[in-house]
Amino acid sequence: MSCPDCIRGVVLPGEPIGTMQTDGSYLAPGPGTSDKTVVLLTDVFGLAMKNCKIMADEFAKQLECDVWVPDMFNGRPPIGVGQLKVPERPHIKKSLWDRIQFILTFIRCLPWFILSTPAVVQTRTQDFITKIKREKGYKKVGAVGYCYGGLTCVRVGAARPDLVDAVVIAHPGPFSLDLLKTIAVPSSWACAEEDDTFPDEKRLKCEAILASRTGENAVPYEFKYYKGTAHGFATRPNLTIPEVKEGYEGALNQTIEWFRKYLV
Repeated sequence: MSCPDCIRGVVLPGEPIGTMQTDGSYLAPGPGTSDKTVVLLTDVFGLAMKNCKIMADEFAKQLECDVWVPDMFNGRPPIGVGQLKVPERPHIKKSLWDRIQFILTFIRCLPWFILSTPAVVQTRTQDFITKIKREKGYKKVGAVGYCYGGLTCVRVGAARPDLVDAVVIAHPGPFSLDLLKTIAVPSSWACAEEDDTFPDEKRLKCEAILASRTGENAVPYEFKYYKGTAHGFATRPNLTIPEVKEGYEGALNQTIEWFRKYLV
């Protein structure tokens, strides 16, 4: 469900300009009226880490629509911001102590993971999207997810294509390859060079499954690979590392362009 790089990263500069809602979600309003929206699904740090809010603000500006960040973990994200570790470059071997620290952190946080299993988070996400579509009248919905949010995008895209019209999946957490046989919406994938939860072997299998779907069973997809990055680069980037900064900005632009294409 998690990996050492899942708890690594850096807090982005700047401050959010949107607003927290009574249900615990964050709203980055678009500059005008739009019948489309984007739902940003966070990593294991949830809304406590401001990065997701800053990114939602940027998406709202660029896509000219409301962007929502739901409270996927019901106010209890599995990992606290105080447990954030400084990221490493790809291909730097993690020490035994790094592994031990991760295991100890995971054990301490296990109760919160149990309260927010992938199935539970999927249901919360689907209920949230259903609610905002009903209350706001949105006609088109895109979902972008990072780590835990990435695997949630896969699950929702396969189970409820009536709720979302396109998804962007960045360095996702573990999911069953069988979901790729039924995902029914266009999917764009932002992939790290080094990723314990989405290694090259699994990425290639995902590409092969989507490529094998032809005719009426085909769905649009793309995979983009960012050299010099590790799991977490698209949402918790160390902007002092040129390759990571380039990957972070590339994944942002990838998301914007995908939704410009499919939320029309």
